[in-house]
Amino acid sequence: SLYVSEYFSQSAQKLSFYSWYGNAKLFHFRVPEDTVLLRWLLQASRGKGPECTNMEITVHFRYGAPPVINPLGTRFPANATVRPSYNISITLSSAVQNTTFVNVTTPAAGDWFIAAHLPEAAGRIEVKGFSTPCPYMFQADMFVLRLTDMPVLEPGVAMSQTIVSPAKLLHVKVFVPKHAAGMQFELRSCVTSEQKACTMRVVLGSITLPQSFQKIVTCTGNVNCSLALDSPPWEKWLQITVESLGAANASVSVEILASFTACRPGSTSSFLNFSSLNQSQTGPRPGSAGAAGSSALSTGEASRNASDQRSFCLQNQPVVREDLDVVSVRYRLLNSPSVPVNSLSPTLLLLNLNSGMDSGGSLVVSLLLNKTSVSLANATVVACVSAASPVLSLNATQNCSTAFFQGYPLSLSTSSAEAMLIVLYPQTDDWFLSLQLICPKGQGECKAAEAKVTVFAYLTPCFNDCGPYGQCSLLRRHGYLYAGCSCKAGWGGWSCTDDTKAQSVSAQNLATLLLTLSNLMFLPAIAVAVYRYYLVEASVYTYTMFFSTFYHACDQPGVAVMCIMDYDTLQYCDFLGSVVSIWVTILCMSRVKKILKYVLFVLGTLLIAMSLQLDRRGVWNMMGPCLFALVIMIAAWVYHGVKRRHCYPSSWKRWVFYLLPGITLAFIAISVYAFMETNENYYYTHSIWHVLVACSVAFLLPPRDKHKKPWAWSQKLTCRYQICQNDREELYAVT
Repeated sequence: SLYVSEYFSQSAQKLSFYSWYGNAKLFHFRVPEDTVLLRWLLQASRGKGPECTNMEITVHFRYGAPPVINPLGTRFPANATVRPSYNISITLSSAVQNTTFVNVTTPAAGDWFIAAHLPEAAGRIEVKGFSTPCPYMFQADMFVLRLTDMPVLEPGVAMSQTIVSPAKLLHVKVFVPKHAAGMQFELRSCVTSEQKACTMRVVLGSITLPQSFQKIVTCTGNVNCSLALDSPPWEKWLQITVESLGAANASVSVEILASFTACRPGSTSSFLNFSSLNQSQTGPRPGSAGAAGSSALSTGEASRNASDQRSFCLQNQPVVREDLDVVSVRYRLLNSPSVPVNSLSPTLLLLNLNSGMDSGGSLVVSLLLNKTSVSLANATVVACVSAASPVLSLNATQNCSTAFFQGYPLSLSTSSAEAMLIVLYPQTDDWFLSLQLICPKGQGECKAAEAKVTVFAYLTPCFNDCGPYGQCSLLRRHGYLYAGCSCKAGWGGWSCTDDTKAQSVSAQNLATLLLTLSNLMFLPAIAVAVYRYYLVEASVYTYTMFFSTFYHACDQPGVAVMCIMDYDTLQYCDFLGSVVSIWVTILCMSRVKKILKYVLFVLGTLLIAMSLQLDRRGVWNMMGPCLFALVIMIAAWVYHGVKRRHCYPSSWKRWVFYLLPGITLAFIAISVYAFMETNENYYYTHSIWHVLVACSVAFLLPPRDKHKKPWAWSQKLTCRYQICQNDREELYAVT
């Protein structure tokens, strides 16, 4: 045999602490056909700085679709199917780098996915630039060993092969045709070179993670050994491995045979059914009045007579796949939203999910039983959703499993007429929905009975669009797209349905009120600025108070939300107003000439607007203007002090009652903003930041110029009346 090794690599990714699926870094590989050995090379590394500590990296593996993981232990939505992912842990302790190998023998050909992440996120809100996080990097490489001349076993034709030594395995493959109901494998005519009894191990199928359904049989002696498979995967190559367990130097000659049992499908479709493709694309949902009203089929199309149905092992129903958007598909039945279900043979619907871009969403299957169509009250409609091949023996065992896949069962009855199934990240394959009518006293009881079941199936990026407390995000890894839910207001889970840590509505209202009404503390600062004739500064504070109030009203994660304009616009105006407020306050304290002060106001505002557009959350967008304004203020104060030959400001009352309290409040506000905010305490720590900053501005604003008279409205009104009286007297004197 000729083996060929191939190597596939992807660029390293920086790992993140886990809070939702978007934090997991995804790697997508494609394993070629005839692969007999797969080896993953996992390389993890970290930075060398003092901020880097020991860390445990969790790596998940899955065949066919991205892994479904739950590191936080949250609840999944009702009716969702969850099977634990296969995962390993990689520890970075004293070593800066860790290399781990994972071997998989006879892996299934197709898509394989790896997801890696760090432990749960701490929830602390870090200001960009104040701290340097430790970089943790992860890279996955794939080595495959592929057999180029794997023998092909033809159905019904015996093949003779020789195993040279136990170290050499015999690999053969057989193609499973469509509509194969069963497969019979036989190993016979086993002869060793030493004329001893044969001991052979036969493995049918390939390994898939997280669950593997390989069939293994051990054959001893010269007697024939066989293995039967029900519902093998349709239109796929099935790999068979034969291993000798005998003496080390003995060669073994065997004869192997594979045969299939064909399934004759029946169909209610005809050429005229395709005329319904021109009908409306909107189909009624289960439970609606339209679905119940359109469930009846005409007599000629609804059913076959009993003699015809016995000759078929299944009844096909034509299904049209409608691609709506990215990871968004709807399946529409040509005949009607409802399908006839009987007890003689299962009704089969094909749900095509093999485009390669369908595994990043959620497959939703909803069933609704028309109670009036069931003549037997105790009859049950059993359904099974499976991949690769359908379940064809629901009436015999009611076991929802095929040869290499454990399906998802559903059940309908007159007492429970609705059923729903949610398959998270369905693997890339052809999926099948099988339905059959079951009677408790035997199939003879319901030979002539028939039930109508309305089927509604679709693929959606996020189930229920993540609900009212979540946001559905479309994620991308190179050319592969997949979706995940980012939850808010304390909600969690795959679809944001876990309310274990959810905020109550009253808590959400309290958070909104605190974050918005705390901005009213700018009113004293505005009043002080107006009283001291700093009208430009008062306008800036008013702008900041307005946009900060409505930005936080729009930024709330729960139901207490009000957006007067686009969220991004509100956020930008809030950040701009905050930085410009600090800029104009410090420049006002410097007491430079008015013309220079206003030039700096305008020039600084333009530069701040540009820097915020480049990086809105960078710490230097705030610290840069502050430091530059402080340099100007200190230079101006030194100039005034040298010119007057004493300390500036000269009044000790100004220092004790205004400057020192204002500076103290500003430092406390910066400390709260930079080091104390977390996701849990954000609504009150950030409110404290609003209050402290607004109060510090009121304390730090300098007194008005000496030549400025106070706002004395009564004096000004009296003055106007006096002028008018004087004018009259003068005119009278002239005449």
